[in-house]
Amino acid sequence: MDVKVVRRGVPELLSFTIRRDKIPVYSLDASYMIAPQTGYIKINRFAATTHAEFMNALASLKSQGMKDLILDLQGNGGGYLNAAIDIANEFLGDEELIVYTEGRRSARRDFYADGNGKHQFGKLVVLVDEYSASASEIVSGAVQDWDRGMVVGRRTFGKGLVQRPIDLPDGSMIRLTISRYYTPAGRCIQKPYENTENYAADLIERYNRGEMMSADSIHFPDSLKCTTLKKGRTVYGGGGIMPDYFVPVDTTLYTDYHRQISYKGVLLKVHYQLIDAYRKEWNKKYKDYASFAQKFEMTEPMMQRLKDEAEKAGIAYNEEQYRKSESLLKLQMKALIARDLWDMNEYYHTINVADESVKKALELLKE
Repeated sequence: MDVKVVRRGVPELLSFTIRRDKIPVYSLDASYMIAPQTGYIKINRFAATTHAEFMNALASLKSQGMKDLILDLQGNGGGYLNAAIDIANEFLGDEELIVYTEGRRSARRDFYADGNGKHQFGKLVVLVDEYSASASEIVSGAVQDWDRGMVVGRRTFGKGLVQRPIDLPDGSMIRLTISRYYTPAGRCIQKPYENTENYAADLIERYNRGEMMSADSIHFPDSLKCTTLKKGRTVYGGGGIMPDYFVPVDTTLYTDYHRQISYKGVLLKVHYQLIDAYRKEWNKKYKDYASFAQKFEMTEPMMQRLKDEAEKAGIAYNEEQYRKSESLLKLQMKALIARDLWDMNEYYHTINVADESVKKALELLKE
């Protein structure tokens, strides 16, 4: 298919021929050495290629001297069961149970590690949050139950149902729940869903009752108490995985002004304007990411452009809120620019500087 494209700064229409091809969609966002002997891997979902992507990243990090690993599952809503089992298998010992499924009319089915994992002995930290669900909870639950590593962040979503797709004659489909996931210690991952309104509003209720800000706001009945399989630590079932180390939501830099700039797309718009204007200059100035990370700074004219575009979008300027969010806005813009000059790896390399869960993981690995 032949198309013509308008490009900023080019007077004539540009002609292109578009040819259909297979576009790979990766599930691993980033992998890099975040500290001496410590690697970082970010998985955004569990897909058919996740394990292969993970193994390639792991081999690359080990060749760079990695001994310990931070596995980031924050925001990972899950995916294929087999992909989660394959990832967990890389951390656990031979014949250690990874997960089992069981239902009212479905017999128990166990899934075990085969003992051939490539990261069975180095230190391990798994990062989770309230949006980590399903397959993410299988991996983090297995790591926690076997005392294989530390889970850091906030209580996970709590989605642990096995569903079977059933095709209907009209071409539609229903997904029938047939069983539930259980962690090696016997914890049910699924949160209660008898009341659909409460289920849908669960995350909002967590915020309202202070769970995102303080671990003291989280209470479990004794009936949900379990113990880990090697050290006998107390853990709880009945709704997600509670981390070993709680990290509250950091709201210190967030304001209404920042939220509006983000939600209305102003941050992305200005970032694209800057990339179009300065890409050639920055490519010459920063020969590699290390020099960019060390030397690049958002200038006052760049930030003024952001404020001007925000005003055009109907966002009233608020000096107090801008100053409060300024460092976050600059960091987010820098991360987006790093992504476009290089790739997602450099985006996370930049943005993780301000991630409190990442900071906590690095702190724990030093102990």
